[in-house]
Amino acid sequence: MKKFTSVQDIGDLKAAVKEALEVKKHRFDYQYLGKNKTLLMIFFNSSLRTRLSTQKAAMNLGMNVMVLDVKQGAWNLETERGVVMNGDKAEHLLEAIPVMGSYADIIGVRSFAKYESKEDDYSEKILNQFIKYSGKPVFSMEAATCHPLQAFADLITIEEYKKTPHPKVVMTWAPHCRALPQAVPNSFAEWMNATDYEFVIAHPHGYELDSKFTGHARIEYDQDKALEGADFVYAKNWAAYTDPNYGKILSSDPTWTVSTEKMALTNNAYFMHCLPVRRNLIVTDDVIESPQSIVIPEAANREISAEVVLKRFLESLQ
Repeated sequence: MKKFTSVQDIGDLKAAVKEALEVKKHRFDYQYLGKNKTLLMIFFNSSLRTRLSTQKAAMNLGMNVMVLDVKQGAWNLETERGVVMNGDKAEHLLEAIPVMGSYADIIGVRSFAKYESKEDDYSEKILNQFIKYSGKPVFSMEAATCHPLQAFADLITIEEYKKTPHPKVVMTWAPHCRALPQAVPNSFAEWMNATDYEFVIAHPHGYELDSKFTGHARIEYDQDKALEGADFVYAKNWAAYTDPNYGKILSSDPTWTVSTEKMALTNNAYFMHCLPVRRNLIVTDDVIESPQSIVIPEAANREISAEVVLKRFLESLQ
């Protein structure tokens, strides 16, 4: 494996989940793979779970880890070609990337959508420059359009908790006070579409995601109808994708908040969210604190998804 940015890169999903569950049981058994190997984690945006879980996964594998916060611990980087660099940006990404690559064996990159240009965001400019110019295996720690480490962890969690071979999984939009990226819902949809689950996406009109990710999922504009009989409820906010409203908040409808009344429509469903979560906007206190809430085990599985990805990279370097 040379890169990890989407579900296609992981190969057979059943094999990947089987490997993940084995790694979870024996997470320190592969340290020989990471001996004298270095992971460089580059953050253009803040992080809690991704930073800690990926660093822990690398440590499980015996790797050395370097972490760079671009906005705090590096020169201000220019990303565009043809720019006269007479402003506040002292170094160009095209020089910085190969330099970073010379210090590391594997590189993880976190760079969010800016919501300034849909074309720029969905072309994944920064992530793809690392893939092209670093000379090293690169994986996404959340990019403008996708968050595959999160979606892989979500899949592992569902496989651990499912009570039927083909559960009904519902991803529902929920209100938020900020315009959030589409990366998590895009990846969750992409990965769920690669399973044999019944997958439904619920959101108000105007919040349609890129069909490249939603695929054959059933789209519902009635949240109550979507939740009927659900085995898993994945709540997430995202800003509008479709033009001319790209990156905008179109609704703050509180009736879309996931509440006890909403969960009562389900098949005693498990509640999921990628975290961090705004309580009583996305989900009420009683739901996220209920026995059916699996947000903590879900977050814990971020370590496992990252370890499987890093393990496969290291195996390809042997």
